[in-house]
Amino acid sequence: MEERKFDPYQFIGFVLIALILTWMLYVNKLEEGGTPVVEPENTEVTNQKKEEAPPIQLNDSLRKFNLQSTFGIFSNWMTDKGASSQRLENKNLLIEVNPKGGLLTLVRLKEYSDYLDQPLELVKENNNKFNVQFYTKDGRRLNTKDFYFSPKLTSENGKQKLSLKATIAPNQYLEFIYAINTENFLVDFSIQSSGIASLIDTSQAAVMSWETSAFRNSKSIDYEGRYTELTYGYEEDKIDYLSLSGSDEESPKQVRWVSFRQHFFSAILIPKKPVVQLTVTTDNLADRKSLEEVFTKKFGVEIPLVYQSGEFDIQFEYYFGVTDYKTLKSYDRDLESSIPLGWGIFGWLNRFIFLPLFEFLSSFLPHGIAIILMTIIVRLGMSPVTYKSYVSQIKMKVLRPEIEELNKKYKDNAVKRQQETMSLYNRAGANPMAGCIPALLQLPVFYALFTFFPVAFELRKKSFLWADDLSSYDSILDLGFNIPFYGDHVSLFPILASVAIFFYTQMTTGQHAMPQQPGMPNMKVVMYLMPLMMLFFFNNYASGLSLYYFVSNLLTIFLMLVIKNYIIDDEKIYAKIEENKKKPKKVGGFSARLQKAMEEAEKQKKARGR
Repeated sequence: MEERKFDPYQFIGFVLIALILTWMLYVNKLEEGGTPVVEPENTEVTNQKKEEAPPIQLNDSLRKFNLQSTFGIFSNWMTDKGASSQRLENKNLLIEVNPKGGLLTLVRLKEYSDYLDQPLELVKENNNKFNVQFYTKDGRRLNTKDFYFSPKLTSENGKQKLSLKATIAPNQYLEFIYAINTENFLVDFSIQSSGIASLIDTSQAAVMSWETSAFRNSKSIDYEGRYTELTYGYEEDKIDYLSLSGSDEESPKQVRWVSFRQHFFSAILIPKKPVVQLTVTTDNLADRKSLEEVFTKKFGVEIPLVYQSGEFDIQFEYYFGVTDYKTLKSYDRDLESSIPLGWGIFGWLNRFIFLPLFEFLSSFLPHGIAIILMTIIVRLGMSPVTYKSYVSQIKMKVLRPEIEELNKKYKDNAVKRQQETMSLYNRAGANPMAGCIPALLQLPVFYALFTFFPVAFELRKKSFLWADDLSSYDSILDLGFNIPFYGDHVSLFPILASVAIFFYTQMTTGQHAMPQQPGMPNMKVVMYLMPLMMLFFFNNYASGLSLYYFVSNLLTIFLMLVIKNYIIDDEKIYAKIEENKKKPKKVGGFSARLQKAMEEAEKQKKARGR
């Protein structure tokens, strides 16, 4: 910071002002009675008169003098012009801009409301800060947040344009320009200047900063916070995120856009040209998880601005709107990548299968019914995998008594026990991994849908049965107190899903039960913990997701019963296994290499024991 030096002109000015003040007070007293003496009973009246117009005029003069001393030729930018807030409006957005600082003070999404059915506003009540800091050649530091702009609102062909000018002379000015079309969520924003190149120190970078505290818009602030995060696109097609919890800061390069995502709504800054490097920050504001919380996260971005021939010529776009995949994709700026649909194959499944499928079903069905029908389609598509898994369980059940005998016979020789067990599997034509592979094949579908439902904008404020919002929890009982890891309410769909998982677990473990291996955890206990974990984990999650898991597990149980009773003939499987056990079977591939390795290990063990 530059050290302040003694200014003789400022000192002389203060002396002159003091002399003028003394003279004005003396004149006032003469006008009141020609005497400077004031009776006690008139003290209040006299003091009141001293506080009237003349001192106010003097304060204005003093302020102008101070501004001129501090900012010189730029002092006019710091002078209040008395302009009122300006309003831009189209079908989707209502925007208010304060001439002081050119600051957005209100951004309302006209067609949406929050969880309390209040107007949904991304910007209001001073949650938004914006500033451009730059330096003059005489060493002054200027901040646009302190400027008083002169506004001019025009409209042409349905496009509204707001010009905010800070003028030194007719050909010397700094200008902010906001513009919106008749309908969309985009706001054009530019920073331009004219005739100030000789006044600006371009050797010091100008920095534009934007900071927003994200409002809470959902019932569960904990759940909303998991999907409220700062995302940015950089280089040609890369995406990255800041931390979901605590504070985080990064300085990415070649940034195409920065998204302040508030779960289902986003404020996105889109430079016309990629920014060489900027700084993004985030901070968690939701310490408590009660309905009294107002904010979830605080986001910030700082962008060094590049001068064009010593002047400002910067162009951005703001996106203030829904975090909806189809809507964001329509702008052709890769903004849809800000939605966390999963990486790799999971994202591919969501983008090209589940999103189009759900969009199609929900176009003519209630959203709850669409979830159920989508679940049926997915489970039927996975039914061959379910069939393979169940056949493997039957085979392992048949071999269970023999495996138990081998465990008893070779309980003190693990290598030999493993060799004989693998030999039994070979002769019987069974594969212990056959039951695991189908489950692994289902994991991409499971995880893809796990990421799909929480970010499906179509579910927001859509009701089904007792759930008034499929994008939030379906509370049937408010507890009035908070249970750690569970919450302050009871959701019904997670309970139903947990019950269904419990019965499914019983069916699968009953068929696939294996003897307890020494040193291994009891798998039945582990499996029975899953329904309990589900109950706690999903209590605050979207009821649409819990509905999917409930229906999915019911269908899986139904399919397994159909396969068991009408498709698979257990006797034929038993007979086939016995027939395979009688046939000599050549061991090859991985099994052969594994068996050979175990034999070598056994030989080395015996050699060491001699």
